[in-house]
Amino acid sequence: MAQYDPSYSHYWAMEPSFNPASVGKDNKLNVVGAYALDFAGYEHNPNTFYVGADMPLYFMKQYHGVGVSILNDKIGAFTHQRVAGQYAFRHSLWGGMVSAGVQLGMLFEKFDGSKLDAEDMSDPALANAELSGNSLDMGLGFYYLRKNWYVGASVQHLNSPRIELGEKNELQIDKTYYLTGGYNIKLRNPFLSIPTSVLARYDGRTYRADITARLVYTNDKKVLYGGVSYSPTNSVTAYIGGTFHGINVGYSYEMYTGTTAFGNGSHELFVSYQTDINLQKKGRNKHKSVRFL
Repeated sequence: MAQYDPSYSHYWAMEPSFNPASVGKDNKLNVVGAYALDFAGYEHNPNTFYVGADMPLYFMKQYHGVGVSILNDKIGAFTHQRVAGQYAFRHSLWGGMVSAGVQLGMLFEKFDGSKLDAEDMSDPALANAELSGNSLDMGLGFYYLRKNWYVGASVQHLNSPRIELGEKNELQIDKTYYLTGGYNIKLRNPFLSIPTSVLARYDGRTYRADITARLVYTNDKKVLYGGVSYSPTNSVTAYIGGTFHGINVGYSYEMYTGTTAFGNGSHELFVSYQTDINLQKKGRNKHKSVRFL
């Protein structure tokens, strides 16, 4: 009954991980990496590694975006892996940029039956060896960005992959729907701003929403931020990060609001690098990124 896709605390900086229409939204080459260790202190707890890259393109007098992503998610006896490519068609609209994106990738599933600790390992329903399988995976998304605000909607696992694990087992992956949005609040102090964002997702069984606000200090190329995020009935998350020598680094700690002890929360480390790309003649197509403001 649990969700299939992992949750990232730094979702606001990793939008291509759930919405292919967001690739190339900035005039920058954007490379991100994240590692999350969930439910620290528990045996066989989830740990997730993600790396992705996206960039804008301009040809035939039209804006486009492309991206690639790799995911490795381990939880218990399962290892979920995904390799995907993304494309977005972008177009100027109402003073902003609207885009529609598609994602095509492969899912690779592994199940290590030797990690099971069952009372009766002779049960034929339980695998006692390593099983593996793979399947095509598809995604679709829409995104609109205008000045200091944005909104997006997407669906992952559009084709509802069913992966066969050996001869007796299979894994059904349901569609997961995402809705995201954000607004960058400008303060009187020109060095300070408060980017706010929200992400909601639903897979037909479970629902999760994250509401985030960060206080960001920006002075030339120096960026520092701290913030909090709240997920109703799930957790409270604290953030800290900044830009050091052109590298964006962030750390978050998620504290669960249930019966889990304070020390058994989730740690996440986020790293990214951005560099400008000149799509057209100098002075054309300039806009700011709301990811790191």
